[in-house]
Amino acid sequence: MKYLALVFYQEKIMAEMSQPQWDELNQECMQCVERLRKQSHFIDGNALESIETATTVRVRDGNVTVTDGPFAETKEQLAGYYLLDARDMNEAIQLAAKIPPARYGGVELRPVRELRLNDNSAGGKGKS
Repeated sequence: MKYLALVFYQEKIMAEMSQPQWDELNQECMQCVERLRKQSHFIDGNALESIETATTVRVRDGNVTVTDGPFAETKEQLAGYYLLDARDMNEAIQLAAKIPPARYGGVELRPVRELRLNDNSAGGKGKS
């Protein structure tokens, strides 16, 4: 089963790191990806640029609104993601616990729901 691991941390804390500390964290992340890949758990993933580069797009009644920045102010910001392959949530939790930035923030795990044409199994609003 696929799980999306959303990596959150406070950008302010990351900005206060020295360059060697930042480089070490990035090396740990790359090593983590390599381990996950070798174990056939890593499907895809990327780090994201700072929230200062974010743009939010909304469509209401056919009108498009574009706003600089993230949708909501939060204590922690979305920093990147890992798309993982795990047999169940318990294994996904074990894998997410090894993602280095989890030490500075958190990793939100969400099962990926595969969309299929004419799939009525989702049922109801908010299930798209």
